[in-house]
Amino acid sequence: MYRCWPHLGATRTVHGVSATNRCAVVPKRSHLWLTTLFSYMFYEQRMAVPETPAELRAEYDADLASILENQDLDAVAETTDIDTATLEAVLEGEKPELTLEEAAEIQATAAGEPDAETIVTMACEHLLLGMTTAVLDVDAVERELEVDLDAKEIQQKIERRAPMGFGEFVHIQHVIVDGMR
Repeated sequence: MYRCWPHLGATRTVHGVSATNRCAVVPKRSHLWLTTLFSYMFYEQRMAVPETPAELRAEYDADLASILENQDLDAVAETTDIDTATLEAVLEGEKPELTLEEAAEIQATAAGEPDAETIVTMACEHLLLGMTTAVLDVDAVERELEVDLDAKEIQQKIERRAPMGFGEFVHIQHVIVDGMR
Protein backbone atom coordinates (compact mmCIF):
# COMPACT_ATOMS: atom_id res chain seq x y z
CA MET A 1 0.00 0.00 0.00
CA TYR A 2 1.28 3.46 -0.85
CA ARG A 3 0.40 6.19 1.61
CA CYS A 4 1.02 9.93 1.59
CA TRP A 5 0.03 12.35 4.31
CA PRO A 6 -0.15 15.82 2.74
CA HIS A 7 -2.73 16.96 5.33
CA LEU A 8 -0.18 16.74 8.14
CA GLY A 9 1.49 20.03 7.32
CA ALA A 10 5.20 20.71 7.18
CA THR A 11 5.68 20.84 10.93
CA ARG A 12 8.38 18.17 11.06
CA THR A 13 11.38 17.21 9.01
CA VAL A 14 12.47 13.59 8.89
CA HIS A 15 15.81 12.86 7.24
CA GLY A 16 15.64 16.21 5.43
CA VAL A 17 12.16 15.62 3.98
CA SER A 18 9.21 17.68 5.18
CA ALA A 19 6.13 15.84 6.40
CA THR A 20 4.06 17.25 3.52
CA ASN A 21 6.22 15.34 1.06
CA ARG A 22 6.68 12.20 3.12
CA CYS A 23 5.33 9.02 1.53
CA ALA A 24 5.99 5.40 2.29
CA VAL A 25 5.16 1.91 1.19
CA VAL A 26 3.68 0.10 4.19
CA PRO A 27 1.83 -3.16 4.76
CA LYS A 28 -1.92 -2.78 4.39
CA ARG A 29 -2.71 -3.22 8.08
CA SER A 30 0.52 -1.84 9.50
CA HIS A 31 0.25 0.03 12.78
CA LEU A 32 3.87 1.07 12.57
CA TRP A 33 3.61 3.45 9.63
CA LEU A 34 3.40 6.50 11.85
CA THR A 35 6.43 5.61 13.94
CA THR A 36 8.54 5.23 10.83
CA LEU A 37 7.61 8.68 9.60
CA PHE A 38 8.10 10.77 12.70
CA SER A 39 10.40 10.85 15.64
CA TYR A 40 8.39 11.27 18.83
CA MET A 41 9.71 12.77 22.00
CA PHE A 42 8.81 10.39 24.81
CA TYR A 43 6.48 12.93 26.42
CA GLU A 44 4.34 13.46 23.31
CA GLN A 45 1.00 11.76 22.76
CA ARG A 46 1.61 8.67 20.66
CA MET A 47 -0.91 6.96 18.46
CA ALA A 48 1.35 4.11 17.35
CA VAL A 49 4.28 2.22 18.80
CA PRO A 50 6.79 -0.33 17.52
CA GLU A 51 6.05 -4.01 18.04
CA THR A 52 7.84 -4.33 21.39
CA PRO A 53 8.68 -2.16 24.40
CA ALA A 54 12.37 -2.89 23.71
CA GLU A 55 12.07 -1.29 20.27
CA LEU A 56 10.31 1.72 21.78
CA ARG A 57 13.02 2.06 24.43
CA ALA A 58 15.71 1.82 21.74
CA GLU A 59 14.00 4.66 19.86
CA TYR A 60 13.94 6.84 22.96
CA ASP A 61 17.51 5.93 23.92
CA ALA A 62 18.67 7.01 20.46
CA ASP A 63 16.79 10.31 20.87
CA LEU A 64 18.39 10.96 24.26
CA ALA A 65 21.85 10.08 22.91
CA SER A 66 21.39 12.46 19.97
CA ILE A 67 20.50 15.25 22.41
CA LEU A 68 23.75 14.65 24.31
CA GLU A 69 25.94 14.32 21.19
CA ASN A 70 26.86 17.99 20.88
CA GLN A 71 26.82 18.91 24.55
CA ASP A 72 29.47 19.09 27.23
CA LEU A 73 28.53 16.20 29.51
CA ASP A 74 30.14 17.83 32.54
CA ALA A 75 27.98 20.92 32.01
CA VAL A 76 24.87 18.75 31.62
CA ALA A 77 25.79 16.86 34.80
CA GLU A 78 26.08 20.18 36.67
CA THR A 79 22.65 21.39 35.53
CA THR A 80 20.91 18.06 36.14
CA ASP A 81 20.88 15.45 38.89
CA ILE A 82 22.57 12.93 36.59
CA ASP A 83 26.22 11.94 36.99
CA THR A 84 28.63 12.14 34.05
CA ALA A 85 29.11 8.36 33.91
CA THR A 86 25.37 7.83 33.37
CA LEU A 87 25.30 10.53 30.69
CA GLU A 88 28.27 8.87 28.95
CA ALA A 89 26.43 5.54 29.07
CA VAL A 90 23.39 7.11 27.41
CA LEU A 91 25.60 8.72 24.77
CA GLU A 92 27.34 5.39 24.05
CA GLY A 93 24.02 3.63 23.47
CA GLU A 94 23.92 1.70 26.71
CA LYS A 95 20.69 1.44 28.66
CA PRO A 96 21.46 2.81 32.10
CA GLU A 97 18.77 2.77 34.74
CA LEU A 98 17.13 6.17 34.41
CA THR A 99 14.12 7.56 36.18
CA LEU A 100 11.45 9.33 34.18
CA GLU A 101 12.66 12.57 35.76
CA GLU A 102 16.25 11.93 34.63
CA ALA A 103 15.15 11.22 31.06
CA ALA A 104 13.16 14.47 31.21
CA GLU A 105 16.21 16.36 32.46
CA ILE A 106 18.20 15.12 29.46
CA GLN A 107 15.34 15.99 27.09
CA ALA A 108 15.06 19.47 28.63
CA THR A 109 18.67 20.26 27.69
CA ALA A 110 17.73 20.21 23.99
CA ALA A 111 17.01 23.56 22.36
CA GLY A 112 13.35 24.51 22.34
CA GLU A 113 12.26 21.86 24.82
CA PRO A 114 10.21 22.60 27.93
CA ASP A 115 11.71 22.26 31.41
CA ALA A 116 12.03 18.79 32.95
CA GLU A 117 9.05 19.19 35.30
CA THR A 118 6.79 20.12 32.41
CA ILE A 119 8.06 17.17 30.38
CA VAL A 120 7.28 14.73 33.21
CA THR A 121 3.84 16.26 33.67
CA MET A 122 3.10 16.03 29.94
CA ALA A 123 4.36 12.44 29.75
CA CYS A 124 2.13 11.29 32.61
CA GLU A 125 -0.87 13.28 31.38
CA HIS A 126 -0.52 11.63 27.98
CA LEU A 127 -0.52 8.23 29.65
CA LEU A 128 -3.80 9.09 31.35
CA LEU A 129 -5.23 10.48 28.12
CA GLY A 130 -4.13 7.34 26.28
CA MET A 131 -5.84 5.14 28.88
CA THR A 132 -9.04 7.10 28.33
CA THR A 133 -8.75 6.88 24.55
CA ALA A 134 -8.04 3.14 24.66
CA VAL A 135 -10.71 2.61 27.34
CA LEU A 136 -8.21 0.94 29.65
CA ASP A 137 -8.12 0.90 33.42
CA VAL A 138 -5.05 0.10 35.49
CA ASP A 139 -6.15 -3.54 35.84
CA ALA A 140 -6.16 -3.92 32.06
CA VAL A 141 -2.73 -2.28 31.85
CA GLU A 142 -1.43 -4.63 34.57
CA ARG A 143 -2.64 -7.71 32.64
CA GLU A 144 -0.70 -6.69 29.52
CA LEU A 145 2.39 -5.28 31.22
CA GLU A 146 5.67 -7.20 30.85
CA VAL A 147 7.17 -5.70 34.03
CA ASP A 148 6.19 -6.66 37.55
CA LEU A 149 3.87 -3.87 38.70
CA ASP A 150 0.44 -4.26 40.21
CA ALA A 151 -2.53 -2.03 39.37
CA LYS A 152 -2.07 0.13 42.47
CA GLU A 153 1.60 0.75 41.66
CA ILE A 154 0.76 1.61 38.05
CA GLN A 155 -1.87 4.11 39.20
CA GLN A 156 0.52 5.70 41.69
CA LYS A 157 3.27 6.02 39.10
CA ILE A 158 1.03 7.51 36.42
CA GLU A 159 -0.40 9.98 38.93
CA ARG A 160 3.18 10.81 40.03
CA ARG A 161 2.58 9.70 43.62
CA ALA A 162 5.41 7.16 43.30
CA PRO A 163 8.69 7.38 41.38
CA MET A 164 8.71 5.83 37.92
CA GLY A 165 11.70 4.35 36.15
CA PHE A 166 12.10 5.30 32.51
CA GLY A 167 11.89 1.61 31.58
CA GLU A 168 8.60 1.31 33.49
CA PHE A 169 7.30 4.40 31.69
CA VAL A 170 8.19 2.89 28.31
CA HIS A 171 6.46 -0.41 29.13
CA ILE A 172 3.33 1.35 30.41
CA GLN A 173 3.24 3.66 27.40
CA HIS A 174 3.62 0.70 25.03
CA VAL A 175 0.71 -1.16 26.61
CA ILE A 176 -1.53 1.91 26.54
CA VAL A 177 -0.78 2.94 22.95
CA ASP A 178 -0.95 -0.67 21.77
CA GLY A 179 -4.41 -0.84 23.40
CA MET A 180 -5.62 2.02 21.19
CA ARG A 181 -5.43 -0.14 18.06
